[in-house]
Amino acid sequence: MRSSSPAVYPSLSQRLFSVWYRHMRVYTKNLVSNGLPPFLEPLLFLMGVGLGLGKYIDQKWDGLPYIDFLGTGLLVTAAMFTAAYECTFGTFIRLEFEKVYDGMLAAPITVNNLIVGEILWAGTKGLFFTFAVMCVLIAFGIIQLPAGLLTPFVGFLTGMMFATLSLWITSFVKTINHFNFYLTGVISPMFFFSGVVFPTDDLPQNIRFVAEILPLTHAVRLSRAVCSSDYTPALLGSVAYIAVFTPVMGMLAIRRLRNRLVQ
Repeated sequence: MRSSSPAVYPSLSQRLFSVWYRHMRVYTKNLVSNGLPPFLEPLLFLMGVGLGLGKYIDQKWDGLPYIDFLGTGLLVTAAMFTAAYECTFGTFIRLEFEKVYDGMLAAPITVNNLIVGEILWAGTKGLFFTFAVMCVLIAFGIIQLPAGLLTPFVGFLTGMMFATLSLWITSFVKTINHFNFYLTGVISPMFFFSGVVFPTDDLPQNIRFVAEILPLTHAVRLSRAVCSSDYTPALLGSVAYIAVFTPVMGMLAIRRLRNRLVQ
């Protein structure tokens, strides 16, 4: 009588890749409609705001003309918005409406693998959206190569950071319309108070403190430093913030989402 051979389970990298690959296949199924807007949105914003408003601003901010200052901030806001939408509306639809996760968890992957795969996919979208903005900025002559080639990596880190925050928010949401409070009350204000459209140094002292604890502030600083190759010791604080925020918020998101996924 032959003994059955022991089951061979996929490695951790294969399990994470399977989650990432599933989302990539779905996203690229409509490649034109999904891939074209990331190139058009920064182009329209730079032309409408950067070129229009920039004519009335003579002074340099952080040593940059206004359109350069704005453009280097848009690199990571694109990653923030795409990761926030992906891990709120996208995750909620897959969880509650399409029941995608039920089928995925029937495969040999764990809840941890599933959520980490979601975070990696959101980081990849952040990288792609930042790359799209980078191409537009290069066309405008705002950033130069080869320094600008590092910005998609910053977008990847930004995407993962906001993926963890958004997944944690999703773990509390029972109705899809409740995401409007998060996107309108948290994500949109970050765009204006994190040094994207004007320096945080111009804020009142008490509001400046709030700006310092916003995750986008540190992503913007890192993006501008990469674009200008101006690395200062103070930048280590922003790197440390991202390095701590992402895993801590990720663990909180996994802990809460596990309860919903195994119900």
